[in-house]
Amino acid sequence: MSFKLPDWLRYEIREQWERLGAKLLAARRWINQQDPKIIIGVTAASVFILLVIAIWMWPEKPLEKVELSNKAWFYDLNTGKLFVGKSDQIPPIEAPSGPLRIESPVGPLRNGGPAGVKAYVFSYADEPNESERFIGFLETTVPKAIMERLESIRPKAGGAEQWGYGKLVRRVEDEHWVPGDSDEGQAILKEVYLPNETGASPNYCPPE
Repeated sequence: MSFKLPDWLRYEIREQWERLGAKLLAARRWINQQDPKIIIGVTAASVFILLVIAIWMWPEKPLEKVELSNKAWFYDLNTGKLFVGKSDQIPPIEAPSGPLRIESPVGPLRNGGPAGVKAYVFSYADEPNESERFIGFLETTVPKAIMERLESIRPKAGGAEQWGYGKLVRRVEDEHWVPGDSDEGQAILKEVYLPNETGASPNYCPPE
């Protein structure tokens, strides 16, 4: 089964990597200002430590290649069923059941519009069947008119909040959508990765 980290996690990893790179660059500049003997000593010690780490972490067998999927799960608001679409599609998108038909408006979505929103599917099993999967949360996009008003007052954010900007999220059973970068939205993202009663954490399940 292929594996793909959720966007907010990949954004956080990239940000942490950039911070580490900045710290290493600062350390290098400091070393260059020191006595050459110190530079030689630090370099030798660093090489030795890297060799020790490399030997200790050397895998006994080749690591399996992680394939990134170009598919994503979507949720049909008319039928409550999952369907597969391209991962670069921005929700809401057209759903198999046709235009959205609901008795009352649900947040930014209206009758007659696209009924497909993005779904993030997880499981506690290594190779789950359909009954072992669950939908962690749904995602759609803030309407353009609202985004234009928000741009002028947008606060600087990072990590998961940066990912959540311009997105609306909710649980399947929720009635209302909340901004992905709000406290409520961040709580939904964090809730997904809470361990179960056995202490196991869920894994994201991309479509096959």
